[in-house]
Formats: sequence, C-alpha cells, structure tokens
Amino acid sequence: MTHGPILVLGSTGYVGGRLVPLLLEKGFTVRAAGRSVEKIKARSWGNNPNVEAVQADMHDADSLSRAAEGCTAAFYLVHSMSSPGRDFAEQERDAAYNMVTAAQHADLSRIIYLGGLGEDHEDHPLSKHLRSRAEVSRILALGPAKVTTLRAAQIVGSGSSSFELVRYLADRLPFMITPKWVRTRTQPISIRNVLGYLVGCLENDETAGLTLDIGGPDILSYQELFQLYAEVAGIPKRRIYPFPFLSPRLSSFWVSMITPMPMTLSRSLIEGLRNEVICRDDRIRTLVPQELVSCHEAIRLALDKTEHQKVETCLFDVGSACMPEWASENDPKYAGGTRFEMGYKARLQGDPAKVWDVVTRIGGEQGWYYGDPLWRLRGFIDRVLAGPGLKRGRPHGNGTPRVGDALDFWRVLASDEGRRLLLLAEMRLPGEALLDFKFDSQWGNAVDLSMTAKFLPKGLTGILYWYAMYPFHVVLFKNILKNISDLAGTHLYEPPRRVD
Repeated sequence: MTHGPILVLGSTGYVGGRLVPLLLEKGFTVRAAGRSVEKIKARSWGNNPNVEAVQADMHDADSLSRAAEGCTAAFYLVHSMSSPGRDFAEQERDAAYNMVTAAQHADLSRIIYLGGLGEDHEDHPLSKHLRSRAEVSRILALGPAKVTTLRAAQIVGSGSSSFELVRYLADRLPFMITPKWVRTRTQPISIRNVLGYLVGCLENDETAGLTLDIGGPDILSYQELFQLYAEVAGIPKRRIYPFPFLSPRLSSFWVSMITPMPMTLSRSLIEGLRNEVICRDDRIRTLVPQELVSCHEAIRLALDKTEHQKVETCLFDVGSACMPEWASENDPKYAGGTRFEMGYKARLQGDPAKVWDVVTRIGGEQGWYYGDPLWRLRGFIDRVLAGPGLKRGRPHGNGTPRVGDALDFWRVLASDEGRRLLLLAEMRLPGEALLDFKFDSQWGNAVDLSMTAKFLPKGLTGILYWYAMYPFHVVLFKNILKNISDLAGTHLYEPPRRVD
C-alpha cells in the first residue's frame, strides 16, 4: 500500500476522469495533473479537499517533474491518438521519456500504466497504435520506478472510443461493408473492471513491476460484437459484409463522415482490427480478484447511462482547454502579429439568468439560433477535412458547459456563470479562432450581451479566409443576438451594434 499523494496523469480523460473519484472514495489523496487547472477544477470532483489540481504538460519535462514532486505513485493514462498534425507515436515516445525523468527526480516508487493488448508477430505485426502502446511500456520501465502495465483490449463503457465506434456504426448502418479484419477475435472489458484493476494494482504491491493482461469473460469477433450490441439495443440484426480490399484509410474517412469520431482516432482503432487482442495471461484474476462484467451486461450499462445522459466522461473530453497566448487581453493588439477581431453587442432588459441559460444551451440539437443550414454546411466541410464537424454535439447534456467540454466543433475555455462563455475553435482552419460571449450588467435588469470572433491567421490563406467569412459573421452575429433576446423573453433596446 502506498502513502502520500497519488499522481493521476490524464485526470480529465475518459479513464482518468472516472478513476479520480474512485481513488477519493478509497481514501487516497489525489494530485490531478493536466495542461489546464481550470479544466480540472470544473470536474465534479475538482474542488474536493483531497484533490490538488496542478498544471503539467507531458511534453514539458520540468512541469511534469514539479507535478510528481512528493508523490509516491502515479497513474499514466495519457495517449495522443486524437492529436492532429505531429505523429502521435512520436508524441507518445517523447511524453514517456519525460515521465521517466520526472519519476527519477521525484523518486516515484510506482507507475501504473494502462496499455493495449496484442502480440507482435512477423506475419501479423501490431498496428501503429498498439505498437506505440507497447513502446511506451518499455520506455517507462527504463526508469527507477516499478512499472505495472495493464494491457487491455476494447473498453466497453458509455463514452469510450471503442464502444462509441460500435454504437454509432450499429445504430446508423443496417448493413456495413467492412474490412476483412472484422472477423478478428477480441476480449472486451467493462470500464468498471478496468477501474477495479487500476485501483487494485495500487493497493497490491505484488503487482509492481508486472505486465498483466486484463479482459472480460467473453471472447468474440468484432462482427459478433456488432451483433451483440444490436441485440442489447433492441435493433434488428446488422448485415455485415467483409471486403478484402477495403483499406483502413478509406474506412476511417467513411466512419468520420457518419459518426462524430475524429478521423485520426478512428483510423488508429480500425487499423488495430487486424490484431487479435485476447488475454494470454490471467494472473491478474488472482492478484486483484473481482467479479467480471459480461460483454452483454457492459453494453447494457453503457446504453443505460447514455440514454439517461449520465455519462461521467467521454472520448470528446480529450482536448486542450488552455487560453492561446495570442488571445491574452493584457497584450496590445499589435503584439503577436496580425490578429482579427469582430463582434456585435446588444442591450437587453429582462432576467439576466434567463439570458445566460439561453446562451449556454447553444449548439448540439438546439442549434446556433440563426443560420443553422450555414452551420451545418461548415460542419460538413470540416468533416471532409478530417475535423470534428458538428456531430460531437453536447456530450454532457443540456446543462451549463464546463471548462474543457466539447461543444460541436468548439472547446469550452471559460464558463463563468452570468459573465462569460468562451469557446476555442477545433475545426480545421488556416489559423486559430475564439468565439466569446460576454455579459456586462447595467442598471436594474439590463445587461449588455456581446458576441465576438477573434482570429489569428496562418499566412495569406488565413487572412483570405477571415475576409471571406466576414460577411457571414455580420449576418449571423446580429441575428443570433436578436434571437437570444427573443428566447430569453427580454426587451431589446436597439438592434445589435458593431463593436471592435
């Protein structure tokens, strides 16, 4: 048993966001690390007195060392599969080496790492994703800390990337043309059991330094997994036609067009279909005994949480909630190169709380209060360009967005009740963009509501993009503010006016 704070890297991700409250329930003190402290504090457990939120970047060895200082053990739950641009395997390699350095400086005794199942054979080499997971395990073991590696196949739980891929495809496609690897065997595991094994390994020092396979009680092909999902969901049996010449690249493009899954992530998952991922070692069942949830029951539990909008964490939670340096309001406008800004402001008389409620319900099924066909067109173009598009919606329901939440093709950077909703664009752009809603209370029940777009272009293409979109911004912003006022039941003193 360890003593002192437990460092959780990836604390706002899918697994980490569920692990932290379980550790608190078990009586541990947690140091939750991430690039944005505000994002951590916005979680339901973020202000627990036994949680210390610290800033750390996996690609900044110094910040990682500071985060680990004083901790006795760490959970390593980070990955870079969804990151666009730079090669994700290179990013994961860099992060792992930084973790080795941090563990040495902080004198960590243990690291518990959640990796991937799969054996590398000459005739069936591992996919890039699974090969990278294995490499991270080897790198972490280079340091002085004893590393426990848990190797898992698909995690079945509401919001997990592998489960959501199955759910979206099965729900939306009565028949599927798939790669031939759909007949490969796999051994899924419930998120409930994954969390049980993670905490159990921390509590049992006999697991230190071991590589252990974790899986559920069922072994089935991906094709059987789709059919099992259809049975549990109460939809007709899916017709699946494996096609030997369908490439992962083409498959991932098709998947990204009909599901909210990021193309980079879906490609990694689809490429992994060719590898059989079943447990070859069952020592974990003796070291950390627990009741294993069947695949049927795991799917039922996941669907129940999805239906009742009680999904604690999801794959879309992964994303930076850090304010871009160029957008700092303390810098003069000429600092940092060319920056564009355009906005409209309106004075509304009525209940400011109702105005805030309307603003924070924007996006998802509610839409954007004006010009929804234009928003959908922009979302479609973004999907073609391998961006998130509008299909992510509002993963955590219709409540007030939290810092770090995905909202269509935006990421929430600030959500200060009655004062500000700030969104960072994650769509494909020739630059970086922010959308800023600000509230400024006046006399009585009057409030000034502003909507401002801020843009840092990249090269000439970015500048041309800004001017091409300018007329659309003018029409959209004025009418969005008018419609927000109508929906909130407030009086609009005068038409929205342009502000710089």
